[in-house]
Amino acid sequence: MKWQGRSKRKYTGAKIRAHRAKRKFELGREPADTRLDDMKVKLVSTRGGNSKARLLQCNVANVTDASGRTQKTTIEAAVGNEANEHYVRRKILTKGSVIRTPIGNARITSRPGQDGVVNAVLLS
Repeated sequence: MKWQGRSKRKYTGAKIRAHRAKRKFELGREPADTRLDDMKVKLVSTRGGNSKARLLQCNVANVTDASGRTQKTTIEAAVGNEANEHYVRRKILTKGSVIRTPIGNARITSRPGQDGVVNAVLLS
C-alpha cells in the first residue's frame, strides 16, 4: 500500500514535524497497469461505500471520430505512450496512450484503471 499523505520533507529538504499520525483515508493503491489482452475487470470498493471498476486487461475500445460518431473496435497494438516509453513494449494502456485499431490510430482519453473502460479519439 502507498501512503498519499503530505511529504515528510519541505522542498528545501528540511524535515516537517508530523502534527498527527497517518490516516486510513490517506492510503493509496498500486496502479492497475491495464494490459492489452482479453477483458478482465476487478471491482474495488472505495471510500463512502462506492466502488470502482479496475480494468486489468482490455482489448476493445470506444473510438470517436471527428464527426462525433463512436464505434466499438478492437485494439490491435499499443503504438506510443508519452507517460513512459517502456509501457509500449509492455503493452500497458494509460490515458494519453496511442493505440492502433482497424479504423486507424487513436489516443486514449479515459483512465482505464479508474473508469473500467477504454475511450479514445481517432487521430487524423
